[in-house]
Amino acid sequence: MKLRLALSALLSLPLLAQAAPAASPLLVIHGGAGVERKDLSPAEEQAARAALKAALLKGHAELAAGRPALAAVTAAITVLEDDPTFNAGKGAVFTHEGRNELDAAVMDGATQAAGAVAGVQRVRNPILLAQAVMQKSRHVMMVGQGAEAFATEQGVTLVDPSYFRTDKRWQQLQRALKEEASGQAHADLETAKHFGTVGAVALDAQGHLAAGTSTGGMTNKRYGRVGDSPIIGAGTWADARCAVSGTGWGEYYIRTAAAHEICARMRYLGQSPEQAGKGVINDAIPQMGGDGGAIVLSADGKAAAPFNTQGMYRGWIGADGVAHVAIFADETIALP
Repeated sequence: MKLRLALSALLSLPLLAQAAPAASPLLVIHGGAGVERKDLSPAEEQAARAALKAALLKGHAELAAGRPALAAVTAAITVLEDDPTFNAGKGAVFTHEGRNELDAAVMDGATQAAGAVAGVQRVRNPILLAQAVMQKSRHVMMVGQGAEAFATEQGVTLVDPSYFRTDKRWQQLQRALKEEASGQAHADLETAKHFGTVGAVALDAQGHLAAGTSTGGMTNKRYGRVGDSPIIGAGTWADARCAVSGTGWGEYYIRTAAAHEICARMRYLGQSPEQAGKGVINDAIPQMGGDGGAIVLSADGKAAAPFNTQGMYRGWIGADGVAHVAIFADETIALP
Protein backbone atom coordinates (compact mmCIF):
# COMPACT_ATOMS: atom_id res chain seq x y z
CA MET A 1 0.00 0.00 0.00
CA LYS A 2 2.76 2.42 0.96
CA LEU A 3 4.63 1.55 -2.25
CA ARG A 4 1.56 2.29 -4.38
CA LEU A 5 1.10 5.67 -2.66
CA ALA A 6 4.74 6.59 -3.17
CA LEU A 7 4.57 5.63 -6.85
CA SER A 8 1.36 7.60 -7.28
CA ALA A 9 2.98 10.67 -5.70
CA LEU A 10 6.03 10.35 -7.97
CA LEU A 11 3.92 10.14 -11.12
CA SER A 12 1.95 13.21 -10.06
CA LEU A 13 5.03 15.46 -9.95
CA PRO A 14 4.70 18.43 -12.34
CA LEU A 15 6.37 18.14 -15.72
CA LEU A 16 8.19 21.42 -15.02
CA ALA A 17 10.53 19.48 -12.76
CA GLN A 18 11.94 17.69 -15.80
CA ALA A 19 15.15 19.03 -17.33
CA ALA A 20 14.67 21.58 -20.09
CA PRO A 21 15.85 20.48 -23.54
CA ALA A 22 19.28 21.72 -24.54
CA ALA A 23 19.46 24.71 -26.88
CA SER A 24 20.90 24.36 -30.37
CA PRO A 25 24.24 26.23 -30.35
CA LEU A 26 24.59 29.07 -32.83
CA LEU A 27 27.28 31.64 -33.69
CA VAL A 28 26.87 34.76 -35.82
CA ILE A 29 29.78 37.06 -36.73
CA HIS A 30 30.50 40.26 -38.62
CA GLY A 31 33.67 41.81 -39.98
CA GLY A 32 32.31 45.29 -40.48
CA ALA A 33 29.78 47.14 -42.61
CA GLY A 34 30.62 49.67 -45.33
CA VAL A 35 32.53 47.33 -47.62
CA GLU A 36 32.18 48.02 -51.37
CA ARG A 37 33.03 45.82 -54.35
CA LYS A 38 35.29 48.46 -55.87
CA ASP A 39 37.47 48.41 -52.76
CA LEU A 40 38.18 44.67 -52.87
CA SER A 41 40.41 42.85 -55.33
CA PRO A 42 39.47 39.21 -56.09
CA ALA A 43 42.31 38.08 -53.84
CA GLU A 44 41.17 40.33 -50.99
CA GLU A 45 37.60 39.10 -51.32
CA GLN A 46 38.76 35.49 -51.23
CA ALA A 47 40.90 36.18 -48.17
CA ALA A 48 37.98 37.85 -46.39
CA ARG A 49 35.66 34.92 -47.02
CA ALA A 50 38.32 32.48 -45.82
CA ALA A 51 38.89 34.48 -42.64
CA LEU A 52 35.16 34.63 -41.87
CA LYS A 53 34.89 30.87 -42.34
CA ALA A 54 37.93 30.25 -40.13
CA ALA A 55 36.45 32.44 -37.38
CA LEU A 56 33.13 30.60 -37.55
CA LEU A 57 34.79 27.19 -37.35
CA LYS A 58 36.97 28.28 -34.41
CA GLY A 59 33.97 29.56 -32.49
CA HIS A 60 31.88 26.54 -33.39
CA ALA A 61 34.55 24.22 -31.97
CA GLU A 62 34.06 25.89 -28.59
CA LEU A 63 30.28 25.44 -28.72
CA ALA A 64 30.59 21.83 -29.93
CA ALA A 65 32.83 21.10 -26.93
CA GLY A 66 30.09 22.31 -24.62
CA ARG A 67 31.83 25.54 -23.66
CA PRO A 68 29.89 28.74 -22.92
CA ALA A 69 28.79 31.31 -25.48
CA LEU A 70 31.47 33.75 -24.31
CA ALA A 71 34.22 31.27 -25.25
CA ALA A 72 32.82 31.01 -28.78
CA VAL A 73 32.61 34.79 -29.09
CA THR A 74 36.21 35.43 -28.02
CA ALA A 75 37.55 32.52 -30.10
CA ALA A 76 35.90 33.83 -33.26
CA ILE A 77 36.94 37.43 -32.66
CA THR A 78 40.60 36.59 -32.02
CA VAL A 79 40.75 34.99 -35.48
CA LEU A 80 39.43 38.22 -37.02
CA GLU A 81 41.73 40.40 -34.89
CA ASP A 82 44.72 38.41 -36.16
CA ASP A 83 43.70 38.80 -39.81
CA PRO A 84 44.78 42.08 -41.51
CA THR A 85 41.64 42.08 -43.67
CA PHE A 86 39.65 43.72 -40.89
CA ASN A 87 39.85 46.92 -38.86
CA ALA A 88 40.63 45.24 -35.55
CA GLY A 89 43.93 44.07 -34.10
CA LYS A 90 46.48 43.58 -36.89
CA GLY A 91 45.34 45.76 -39.79
CA ALA A 92 43.59 48.38 -37.64
CA VAL A 93 43.23 51.85 -39.11
CA PHE A 94 45.52 54.74 -38.11
CA THR A 95 44.74 57.79 -36.02
CA HIS A 96 45.56 61.33 -37.17
CA GLU A 97 48.90 61.03 -35.38
CA GLY A 98 49.76 57.75 -37.12
CA ARG A 99 49.01 55.35 -34.25
CA ASN A 100 46.74 52.33 -33.91
CA GLU A 101 44.36 52.72 -30.95
CA LEU A 102 42.20 49.67 -30.28
CA ASP A 103 38.87 49.20 -28.49
CA ALA A 104 36.93 46.06 -27.52
CA ALA A 105 34.13 44.79 -25.28
CA VAL A 106 32.46 41.56 -24.21
CA MET A 107 29.21 40.90 -22.36
CA ASP A 108 27.81 37.70 -20.85
CA GLY A 109 24.05 37.59 -21.25
CA ALA A 110 23.45 35.11 -18.43
CA THR A 111 24.96 37.36 -15.76
CA GLN A 112 25.16 40.69 -17.63
CA ALA A 113 28.78 40.89 -16.57
CA ALA A 114 30.81 42.99 -19.01
CA GLY A 115 34.36 44.08 -19.72
CA ALA A 116 35.77 46.71 -22.07
CA VAL A 117 39.03 48.39 -23.07
CA ALA A 118 39.70 51.51 -25.12
CA GLY A 119 42.69 53.25 -26.64
CA VAL A 120 45.15 50.39 -26.17
CA GLN A 121 48.20 50.35 -28.46
CA ARG A 122 50.15 47.21 -27.53
CA VAL A 123 47.54 44.51 -26.84
CA ARG A 124 47.59 41.88 -29.58
CA ASN A 125 44.02 40.73 -28.92
CA PRO A 126 41.98 43.45 -27.22
CA ILE A 127 38.98 41.12 -26.94
CA LEU A 128 40.96 38.89 -24.57
CA LEU A 129 41.87 41.87 -22.42
CA ALA A 130 38.20 42.92 -22.32
CA GLN A 131 37.38 39.41 -21.14
CA ALA A 132 40.07 39.68 -18.44
CA VAL A 133 38.62 43.00 -17.28
CA MET A 134 35.23 41.30 -16.92
CA GLN A 135 36.49 38.18 -15.19
CA LYS A 136 39.52 39.35 -13.20
CA SER A 137 38.71 42.89 -12.05
CA ARG A 138 36.02 44.87 -10.23
CA HIS A 139 35.68 47.23 -13.18
CA VAL A 140 33.86 47.26 -16.51
CA MET A 141 36.09 49.53 -18.61
CA MET A 142 39.82 50.32 -18.63
CA VAL A 143 41.64 52.66 -21.03
CA GLY A 144 45.11 53.36 -22.41
CA GLN A 145 48.19 52.75 -20.30
CA GLY A 146 46.19 51.59 -17.31
CA ALA A 147 44.53 48.88 -19.39
CA GLU A 148 47.95 47.80 -20.69
CA ALA A 149 49.35 47.64 -17.16
CA PHE A 150 46.45 45.38 -16.24
CA ALA A 151 47.19 43.28 -19.34
CA THR A 152 50.75 42.78 -18.10
CA GLU A 153 49.48 41.66 -14.69
CA GLN A 154 47.07 39.19 -16.28
CA GLY A 155 49.51 37.76 -18.81
CA VAL A 156 47.61 39.06 -21.82
CA THR A 157 49.94 39.16 -24.83
CA LEU A 158 51.51 42.54 -25.62
CA VAL A 159 53.27 43.36 -28.90
CA ASP A 160 55.29 46.21 -30.35
CA PRO A 161 52.91 48.78 -31.91
CA SER A 162 54.47 48.09 -35.32
CA TYR A 163 52.72 44.69 -35.27
CA PHE A 164 49.39 46.33 -36.16
CA ARG A 165 50.67 48.30 -39.16
CA THR A 166 49.67 47.41 -42.73
CA ASP A 167 50.52 49.45 -45.79
CA LYS A 168 46.90 49.52 -46.94
CA ARG A 169 45.78 51.24 -43.73
CA TRP A 170 48.76 53.62 -43.82
CA GLN A 171 47.86 54.71 -47.35
CA GLN A 172 44.25 55.26 -46.27
CA LEU A 173 45.51 57.66 -43.61
CA GLN A 174 47.74 59.50 -46.11
CA ARG A 175 44.77 60.06 -48.44
CA ALA A 176 42.64 61.26 -45.54
CA LEU A 177 45.37 63.70 -44.42
CA LYS A 178 45.73 65.12 -47.93
CA GLU A 179 42.01 65.60 -48.25
CA GLU A 180 41.88 67.27 -44.85
CA ALA A 181 44.81 69.58 -45.66
CA SER A 182 43.24 70.71 -48.93
CA GLY A 183 39.81 71.20 -47.43
CA GLN A 184 38.31 68.53 -49.66
CA ALA A 185 35.37 66.39 -48.73
CA HIS A 186 36.37 62.80 -48.23
CA ALA A 187 36.65 61.13 -51.63
CA ASP A 188 35.18 57.79 -50.61
CA LEU A 189 33.69 55.89 -47.72
CA GLU A 190 36.82 53.78 -47.28
CA THR A 191 39.01 56.79 -46.50
CA ALA A 192 36.43 58.70 -44.50
CA LYS A 193 35.07 56.00 -42.23
CA HIS A 194 36.36 52.47 -42.64
CA PHE A 195 33.87 50.14 -41.00
CA GLY A 196 35.98 47.01 -40.52
CA THR A 197 34.97 46.54 -36.88
CA VAL A 198 34.53 42.83 -36.01
CA GLY A 199 32.06 41.19 -33.69
CA ALA A 200 30.31 37.99 -32.67
CA VAL A 201 27.18 36.84 -30.85
CA ALA A 202 26.62 33.27 -29.68
CA LEU A 203 24.02 30.97 -28.12
CA ASP A 204 25.36 27.96 -26.22
CA ALA A 205 23.86 24.57 -25.36
CA GLN A 206 22.64 25.91 -21.99
CA GLY A 207 20.61 28.60 -23.77
CA HIS A 208 22.93 31.41 -22.67
CA LEU A 209 23.94 34.33 -24.91
CA ALA A 210 27.09 36.44 -25.22
CA ALA A 211 28.33 39.28 -27.41
CA GLY A 212 31.69 40.83 -28.25
CA THR A 213 33.06 43.58 -30.49
CA SER A 214 36.59 44.74 -31.41
CA THR A 215 37.76 47.66 -33.54
CA GLY A 216 40.52 50.04 -34.55
CA GLY A 217 37.99 52.87 -34.82
CA MET A 218 37.93 55.42 -37.63
CA THR A 219 40.73 56.44 -39.98
CA ASN A 220 42.19 59.83 -38.98
CA LYS A 221 40.42 59.93 -35.62
CA ARG A 222 41.84 62.49 -33.17
CA TYR A 223 42.01 63.49 -29.51
CA GLY A 224 41.67 59.96 -28.14
CA ARG A 225 38.30 59.47 -29.82
CA VAL A 226 36.44 56.33 -28.71
CA GLY A 227 33.51 54.93 -30.65
CA ASP A 228 30.63 52.67 -29.74
CA SER A 229 32.33 49.25 -29.80
CA PRO A 230 33.61 49.23 -26.18
CA ILE A 231 30.61 51.10 -24.79
CA ILE A 232 28.19 48.66 -23.22
CA GLY A 233 24.72 49.26 -24.66
CA ALA A 234 25.96 51.20 -27.68
CA GLY A 235 28.04 48.77 -29.78
CA THR A 236 27.84 45.69 -27.56
CA TRP A 237 25.04 44.21 -25.47
CA ALA A 238 23.84 40.82 -24.19
CA ASP A 239 21.14 39.78 -21.74
CA ALA A 240 19.05 36.68 -21.17
CA ARG A 241 16.94 37.29 -24.29
CA CYS A 242 19.16 39.00 -26.83
CA ALA A 243 22.75 39.64 -27.94
CA VAL A 244 23.97 42.37 -30.32
CA SER A 245 27.27 43.51 -31.84
CA GLY A 246 27.30 46.64 -33.98
CA THR A 247 29.51 48.08 -36.70
CA GLY A 248 29.21 51.56 -38.14
CA TRP A 249 29.50 55.24 -37.43
CA GLY A 250 30.04 54.99 -33.70
CA GLU A 251 28.80 58.41 -32.66
CA TYR A 252 25.29 57.52 -33.84
CA TYR A 253 25.35 54.12 -32.16
CA ILE A 254 26.27 55.86 -28.90
CA ARG A 255 23.55 58.49 -29.27
CA THR A 256 20.88 55.85 -29.93
CA ALA A 257 22.26 53.26 -27.45
CA ALA A 258 21.85 51.06 -30.52
CA ALA A 259 22.71 47.60 -29.19
CA HIS A 260 20.56 47.98 -26.08
CA GLU A 261 17.78 49.62 -28.07
CA ILE A 262 17.54 46.60 -30.36
CA CYS A 263 17.21 44.28 -27.37
CA ALA A 264 14.74 46.63 -25.66
CA ARG A 265 12.49 46.53 -28.71
CA MET A 266 12.56 42.75 -28.56
CA ARG A 267 11.84 42.70 -24.83
CA TYR A 268 9.16 45.37 -24.53
CA LEU A 269 7.58 45.38 -28.00
CA GLY A 270 7.87 41.67 -28.69
CA GLN A 271 9.73 42.31 -31.93
CA SER A 272 11.82 39.67 -33.69
CA PRO A 273 15.57 40.19 -34.17
CA GLU A 274 14.85 41.14 -37.78
CA GLN A 275 12.19 43.71 -36.86
CA ALA A 276 14.17 45.23 -33.98
CA GLY A 277 17.40 45.31 -35.97
CA LYS A 278 15.73 47.01 -38.92
CA GLY A 279 14.04 49.56 -36.68
CA VAL A 280 17.37 50.74 -35.29
CA ILE A 281 19.91 50.05 -38.05
CA ASN A 282 17.81 50.80 -41.12
CA ASP A 283 15.51 53.44 -39.69
CA ALA A 284 16.60 55.27 -36.52
CA ILE A 285 20.34 55.60 -37.23
CA PRO A 286 20.02 56.70 -40.89
CA GLN A 287 17.39 59.25 -39.90
CA MET A 288 20.02 60.88 -37.68
CA GLY A 289 22.67 60.77 -40.44
CA GLY A 290 24.58 57.61 -39.50
CA ASP A 291 25.09 54.26 -41.17
CA GLY A 292 26.39 50.79 -40.46
CA GLY A 293 25.08 47.38 -39.47
CA ALA A 294 24.71 44.85 -36.65
CA ILE A 295 24.24 41.19 -35.84
CA VAL A 296 21.38 40.19 -33.54
CA LEU A 297 20.66 36.85 -31.86
CA SER A 298 17.78 35.83 -29.60
CA ALA A 299 17.67 33.14 -26.93
CA ASP A 300 15.28 31.09 -29.09
CA GLY A 301 17.87 30.88 -31.86
CA LYS A 302 16.58 33.50 -34.27
CA ALA A 303 19.17 35.78 -35.91
CA ALA A 304 19.35 38.90 -38.05
CA ALA A 305 22.13 40.85 -39.75
CA PRO A 306 20.72 44.26 -40.77
CA PHE A 307 22.92 46.85 -42.50
CA ASN A 308 22.35 49.95 -44.62
CA THR A 309 25.57 50.05 -46.65
CA GLN A 310 26.59 48.26 -49.87
CA GLY A 311 27.97 45.36 -47.91
CA MET A 312 28.84 43.87 -44.53
CA TYR A 313 31.22 40.98 -43.85
CA ARG A 314 28.99 38.46 -42.10
CA GLY A 315 28.42 34.79 -41.43
CA TRP A 316 26.83 32.18 -39.18
CA ILE A 317 27.25 28.57 -38.15
CA GLY A 318 24.86 26.22 -36.40
CA ALA A 319 25.05 22.84 -34.72
CA ASP A 320 25.73 21.09 -38.04
CA GLY A 321 29.10 22.85 -38.33
CA VAL A 322 28.43 24.27 -41.81
CA ALA A 323 29.78 27.83 -42.16
CA HIS A 324 27.74 30.35 -44.16
CA VAL A 325 29.41 33.63 -45.22
CA ALA A 326 28.50 36.68 -47.31
CA ILE A 327 29.86 40.13 -48.00
CA PHE A 328 27.68 42.20 -50.34
CA ALA A 329 24.07 43.35 -50.06
CA ASP A 330 22.93 41.28 -53.04
CA GLU A 331 24.13 38.04 -51.41
CA THR A 332 21.56 36.06 -49.49
CA ILE A 333 22.41 33.71 -46.66
CA ALA A 334 19.35 32.31 -44.94
CA LEU A 335 19.77 33.13 -41.26
CA PRO A 336 18.08 30.90 -38.66
